[in-house]
Amino acid sequence: MVLAPVPPIAQWLDELDALKQRAPAFLTVRALILDVTGLSFDRSDLTELCAELAKRSITILGIEGIGPTALGPGFPPPLTGGKPADDVTVPEGNANVASSAPAAPAPAAAKPTTRARSLVLDQPVRSGQVVQHLEGDVTVMGSVASGSEIIAGGSIHVYGALRGRAIAGAVGDANARIVARRFEPELIAIDGLYKTADDLGQKHWGQAVHARLVDDAIVVTALD
Repeated sequence: MVLAPVPPIAQWLDELDALKQRAPAFLTVRALILDVTGLSFDRSDLTELCAELAKRSITILGIEGIGPTALGPGFPPPLTGGKPADDVTVPEGNANVASSAPAAPAPAAAKPTTRARSLVLDQPVRSGQVVQHLEGDVTVMGSVASGSEIIAGGSIHVYGALRGRAIAGAVGDANARIVARRFEPELIAIDGLYKTADDLGQKHWGQAVHARLVDDAIVVTALD
């Protein structure tokens, strides 16, 4: 589900409050994406809007319509349906920085990159919990409940049921995967591309699956 603010923002927030009064749980139990496409927002405007939404117990999964370099710590991850060529997210510690400028001469010996660290959770992830680990993979030995969220810089492995939201490759890893023993997610995302439960359909629902990117599209296949 996408929230798309329209100016004046104060009036839009009033309309949002009216909607919450009519249906208090309507916005609090869904995976929400904030779309600010076309709005002249700077970082302070976005910070204020996210704070206003947080006051209303509205959790934003990710932000569309703004480049990753305009965001930073404290913001939801950027989620886009495509990959802008002029705005590249580079994981912290990566020595190779993408740029549109002419490439500088390569050093004689490249410095080896640090191996990403994995986070292993022995307990299930309960509803309302958010697990964010941007330094590597996240492995959950139990289930991921509806209403919870996992954000990983690398891949996500769930050895129980995946019923919440799983965002893999959050810092720009197109090789990230999502593997679940029982696939019932609210939303999955890999390297900024995402699909909701409605987009995924019923073909692999409840099965053991493997999700990855193929030609800028999320492909879900059953595991034998």
